[in-house]
Amino acid sequence: MSYETLEIVRAGGVATIWMNRPDVHNAFNAQLIADLTAACIELDADNAVRAVVLAGRGKSFSAGADLNWMRAAGEASEAENFADAMKLAGMLRTLAEMKKPTIARVHGAALGGGMGLASACDICIASDRAVFATSEVKFGIIPSAISPYVIRAIGERQAYRYFQTAERINATRAATLGLAHEAVATEELDAKVSEVVEALLQGGPKSQAAAKDLIRAVANRPLSDAVVEDTARRIAGLRVTPEAKEGLAAFLDKRPAAWIA
Repeated sequence: MSYETLEIVRAGGVATIWMNRPDVHNAFNAQLIADLTAACIELDADNAVRAVVLAGRGKSFSAGADLNWMRAAGEASEAENFADAMKLAGMLRTLAEMKKPTIARVHGAALGGGMGLASACDICIASDRAVFATSEVKFGIIPSAISPYVIRAIGERQAYRYFQTAERINATRAATLGLAHEAVATEELDAKVSEVVEALLQGGPKSQAAAKDLIRAVANRPLSDAVVEDTARRIAGLRVTPEAKEGLAAFLDKRPAAWIA
């Protein structure tokens, strides 16, 4: 498929989604939200794609909501605003719940919804020129749709600060907070992304999808008999799958597993 606001580049099992509205710093509007939703669904269903990288053309990763879109929202009814907000929330959830591993390649501003995108991806690699913020309170609103992913990334305590102050967060601070997994020099950004992608390609695709589902099932739940039993059932079910049998056989035979190109 082709998308009005995106460019998708495929290479060696990796699909890079380039947000392609550089003139407005890849700000969200209804079309970008729709395109990102559809692209995530398309790529998640494509067995040839092993990992997805989300990136932005131009100077910024994404500067959040398009000002013209926000202005129109301010003049719309509450019902219309709810419908728009649900589309944004749906896009973020679609990205966050992809079965494929996802990496945010953040090279510049990731503000508001842009910080939400970075948080919704499994992994975030930031250049030393990246800057993040939940800037919504400056416009009299809140980082509502992005909150599940940002709070997951930085924790509740830090969210109390940044959701209210809208302070800019540099790449080093983002790594300290857990928002970015790595903060590297700008000229090293693509090499670091490639390094992480290469590590991802060594894992079994079904086990990676199961690992993501495991985190969602276990995180923030108290240890209980039900949790322990659930984890036991998950590993027992996976051990008898063709992928697990192939992975063990490859290890014992000292050869690459079948899923490694």
